[in-house]
Amino acid sequence: MRAIAINVGANTNEPGFRGSVDGAGNFTYLPIPESKPTRESVPNYGDLDSMLEFDIPSAVHDIPVHLDPEFAGYPCCERYTYGDEHGVKAGPLSSLDVGDYLFFYATLTVEASTAWLPPEWGAFVIGHFRLARKPTSSDELGDARQSTFANNAHQKREQPDAQVLIEGDPEESALYDQAVPLSGPDAGTTANRLVTEYSSDSGKGPWWRRVLRYDAAGTERLLEAHRNGWTPSR
Repeated sequence: MRAIAINVGANTNEPGFRGSVDGAGNFTYLPIPESKPTRESVPNYGDLDSMLEFDIPSAVHDIPVHLDPEFAGYPCCERYTYGDEHGVKAGPLSSLDVGDYLFFYATLTVEASTAWLPPEWGAFVIGHFRLARKPTSSDELGDARQSTFANNAHQKREQPDAQVLIEGDPEESALYDQAVPLSGPDAGTTANRLVTEYSSDSGKGPWWRRVLRYDAAGTERLLEAHRNGWTPSR
């Protein structure tokens, strides 16, 4: 068993703001904008604004969203699927196998000052998939609009373009209720032990933008942090 963790979600570049996290770890996941033409209607930020406890700026309400990863139970989602067209992520993800884990982390704006949260913003694990099958791709699926991935954002594009498509086991995949911090309490740019001790990453430089790799022990530590909560001393 092993895992990869990747950065997802809205940020200060796209669309110009982040989701948020409060002092109890409750958070809002927001997707990035859709950047390519789609062959069918997709949700926009206005649709999400009416379904989430988060005030999305009205200036972006008409902008369509790239709703990926897809978490069952999140607005406009059906299953646990993820796709990526960029080799920097698609390459490592293609090496995963059935039973491995894909963790998703996002940069979030911190709404409250607490001993365990960084000031202003930080990187947090917000969910995970346990792979239900080997990764596939848009090319392998062809134009299969009724497949497991039919509701994935990459498959809704005029030209489906995912180099890798991941399906999560519905019994062992989740969008979390409480975020798990990867940043230390002093600054969002400071990696905590879940990065520096349990992943293969050094935690130096812009680690919060990188693909993080975990062996079996590191994967179990991430799962434990999700199940039991995380504090800087643990």
